[in-house]
Amino acid sequence: MSEDRAAFTPRETVGELDRYIVGQDAAKRAVAIALRNRWRRQRVPDELRDEIVPKNILMIGPTGVGKTEIARRLAKLIRAPFVKVEASKFTEVGYVGRDVESMVRDLVEDAVNLVRDEAQEAVKARAEAAAEERILNILLPPSRTFEATASDSIHSPESESKTRDTFRRMLREGKLDERELEIEVSGKPPTSFVQNFSAEGVQDMVFQIQDMLGSKGGGPKRRRKATVREAKELLEQEEAAKLVDMDQVNRDALALAEHSGIIFIDEIDKVAAGGAAKKSGGPDVSREGVQRDLLPIVEGSTVSTKYGRIKTDHVLFIAAGAFHISKVSDLIPELQGRFPIRVELSSLGTDDFIRILKEPKNSLIRQYTALLATEGVELRVTDDAVEAIAEIASRVNESQENIGARRLHTVLELLLEEISFEAPEKPDHVFEIDRSFVRQRLAPVLESEDLSRFVL
Repeated sequence: MSEDRAAFTPRETVGELDRYIVGQDAAKRAVAIALRNRWRRQRVPDELRDEIVPKNILMIGPTGVGKTEIARRLAKLIRAPFVKVEASKFTEVGYVGRDVESMVRDLVEDAVNLVRDEAQEAVKARAEAAAEERILNILLPPSRTFEATASDSIHSPESESKTRDTFRRMLREGKLDERELEIEVSGKPPTSFVQNFSAEGVQDMVFQIQDMLGSKGGGPKRRRKATVREAKELLEQEEAAKLVDMDQVNRDALALAEHSGIIFIDEIDKVAAGGAAKKSGGPDVSREGVQRDLLPIVEGSTVSTKYGRIKTDHVLFIAAGAFHISKVSDLIPELQGRFPIRVELSSLGTDDFIRILKEPKNSLIRQYTALLATEGVELRVTDDAVEAIAEIASRVNESQENIGARRLHTVLELLLEEISFEAPEKPDHVFEIDRSFVRQRLAPVLESEDLSRFVL
């Protein structure tokens, strides 16, 4: 694991999260400290290092307030393996459904992809050079291109080298991109029929059978026609794969997943045997069973994957739930104890929505403006329009189901529906959205509670 993956100070981490997520300072500080503690753990004496376990975090708050986004952005920030799972998708051992160990296998898979991409990026220049030589060999076969037709000078080594340099320059300048040629590439490995059963808790069997069928080594070579542009991309990928030591990638990925992996368990409140679940009486056994199956993974256990065995002792687990019906105390005590850090995320109001629409780098206003710009249409949204949109989203959340910032998606989609539909027919047109336009466009929704429930 590279040292710089988790070298951010807590203040720097919060600053980076602030670029994408509005508010929720307590949650940001909690994950920032957890991240820095990982960096600190790598620097303590060896006899203490294994004793220091991550302080898992439980986020409590309604949907759409940024719980998942905080965890996802944190993983992207440090280029760490990240997996998001929903606790309600797992079932107790003995029932049909996904077993809890699958989340760890998914984490390792993500780590392998991450490390492999980094390794291929490191050999990109060599892979491009090798692919270039293969294309030139196809375009200029030495045994056929330079046959003597007039004099020996035509097929002299100097002439061959000069012609090859000319083609190389044309290739790099893109002048040969549309030329068609025939290349030989590795075929895809055969697909095992048992893959269809991999989601039903038989992953180990799938791994073993796939290995026996040779699914790791790729399929036989096959010839196919492609343009030079397509051939460059295919051959670069193939050459990069040859240059990368996959055994080393797998070892590095396992270490990365063990020490930097983040597993986000959403809807943890759905498996809490409390509230309505207690009154209804049926699913309690299954809910508590899922919690007991989760417990050893969160506490620290060894899980077998097709890349090797991984210990989950130092994986950071971030759980989240609304806890509208059930309470945190409805979780089994052992599981509660594995999430010592608890942060409550606040509901979003009008002021928060205004900031969400304007401040983040990936704000919805910027997204819609960029989308319509592809049609040659300019979208201008005034400040008073942003305020009106935020007020409406907040009012609908109060009167209907509170879905947090996701309400802004539905409001904006309805607001810009006609503009999005007509944009291809009105290139070079400027659409200005102000408060009056917002009020006029959304008036029917505001007047009808039934319609607002249906549309928003």
